[in-house]
Amino acid sequence: MNHCFQKSFDFEFIRSNFHGYKMDNQEQKHKRRVRYKGTHPKSFNEKYKEHQPEKYAEDVEKIIKKGNTPAGMHRSICVKEILDFLQITPGQTGLDATLGYGGHSSEMLKCLDSKGHLYATDVDPIELPRTRERLERLGYGPEILTIRHMNFSQIDEIFLESGPLDFVLADLGVSSMQIDNPDRGFSFKTEGPLDLRLNPDKGMSAAERLKTISQDELEGMLIENADEPNAAVIARAIISEIRKGKEISTTTHLQQIIKDALSFIPEKNRKDEIKKACQRCFQALRIDVNSEFEVLYEFLEKLPSVLAKGGRVAILSFHSGEDRLVKKSFQYFYREGLYSEIAPNVIKPSAEECSSNPRARSAKLRWAIKA
Repeated sequence: MNHCFQKSFDFEFIRSNFHGYKMDNQEQKHKRRVRYKGTHPKSFNEKYKEHQPEKYAEDVEKIIKKGNTPAGMHRSICVKEILDFLQITPGQTGLDATLGYGGHSSEMLKCLDSKGHLYATDVDPIELPRTRERLERLGYGPEILTIRHMNFSQIDEIFLESGPLDFVLADLGVSSMQIDNPDRGFSFKTEGPLDLRLNPDKGMSAAERLKTISQDELEGMLIENADEPNAAVIARAIISEIRKGKEISTTTHLQQIIKDALSFIPEKNRKDEIKKACQRCFQALRIDVNSEFEVLYEFLEKLPSVLAKGGRVAILSFHSGEDRLVKKSFQYFYREGLYSEIAPNVIKPSAEECSSNPRARSAKLRWAIKA
């Protein structure tokens, strides 16, 4: 196996303007930036140390050692396992189908050693330019890296430019930058708009989706997308709120509805069960508004036709529904003779990685090799 894994962290530098000015001949007054409140600030924007790792490298390293992910960045999962399987060599052509923060891409680019080419796609118009700039600062320009703002289901369009691909990676997880930023509405832990779109410029937000959905449809969504055991109770509570003329436009409003709906759970288990139910409901809505199962199915259908002979694909999933789709697709095309080999079993992150990065715990890796 080819080991080209090397720990490296690059972080987005976020600049803020902290100077205010008074008009009408008043003396200019300097405004101090918002400081840490205690040792553990909760506000995403208050965490200026995490947003400026160049200046506060020791603080950021302490946060990582504690098993947390600093604000504004993402820690890639199963990097070693992925690189060991892909066996990237200089001169090859590959695709990172879900660019995200660029952690996997930067490691794959190291393996190419300035020879060959990496293509990368992502649907997020907010994070993509930041990642492009981050990778450019590392020395990866258009001569070695091509980034496209598009859905990975359009892999056939990349193929028209790239030709047969020697390796493909798809990390289906939502990036920590998206989860942690309250403005994106991916998490119920802090108040923000109930959006949940990977591309907020397209489609319908989760808040808008709830305005149009029926109770039966919502219950089915919660079951199909998240295996929610209390789907009927939660769906009834959400629709009841909407029928009262109340718009569910924030993350905390939806969380409160779920919390109230599950008040019947014995107090001993209530807090933990409500947290899990919120996670599942937000996941179900996110999958729905982004059509995640549909685009994954389309991507999997096109994969065999874009891979070179002997080409390798690795897919990292974080949800049982996604993993089932990947598993069934790989098995089907293996029986059809399009894949010469597929992962006999799912690969999970090591105990050490899960301990240092709790967000890795639900990850499942599968791979296939083109015949």
